[in-house]
Amino acid sequence: MAKLYFYYSAMNAGKTTTLLQSAHNYRERGMRTLILTPRLDDRAGRGRVASRIGLQADGVAFGREDDLQALVERDIAAHGRLHCVLVDEAQFLSRPQVWQLGEVVDALRVPVLCYGLRTDFRGELFEGSQYLLAWADEISEIKTICHSGSKATMTVRVDEQGFALSEGPQVEIGGNERYVSVSRAEFKRISRGEGRIEPLQPPLPLG
Repeated sequence: MAKLYFYYSAMNAGKTTTLLQSAHNYRERGMRTLILTPRLDDRAGRGRVASRIGLQADGVAFGREDDLQALVERDIAAHGRLHCVLVDEAQFLSRPQVWQLGEVVDALRVPVLCYGLRTDFRGELFEGSQYLLAWADEISEIKTICHSGSKATMTVRVDEQGFALSEGPQVEIGGNERYVSVSRAEFKRISRGEGRIEPLQPPLPLG
């Protein structure tokens, strides 16, 4: 039975890695997938999904005004049966797009797996995350760790010196140089200006 899934976390928890692994698992079994990625996030190139550990795959870029149900229907008409839709950076979905993905599940009977942040750098819900939390059939947290050793549940935006920023647009694309995952207690401390944190997080050693 097809379902709408929402996998959420703070930054750098491996959401994209998990998405790419899921896509690989489907394809390894001869099943066709469609990866959707927001057009505004072009850090790896337009329509390209890439994880911090080097995994990459091609996807279809979409804008906030695009009808995702119609996009999926066109893909099926052009390429045949679709077994799964995977959405990267799902926090950037609009409310109508979350509803459209629900229609992909309910009307087209295609599972939809969404991966994204729950809250922004101010601790507020993103629009896409808000409605995925409200409407998804299954919700699961992908866990990561704060530098304090506690579970990281929030994301702080920092300047070049590692001090927290409390103002600015909700959407500002960046990676380890701008955002750090922290616990709620650490988020409060840093947001009050009580210290700084190192914005650059070293990558995992490979090989």
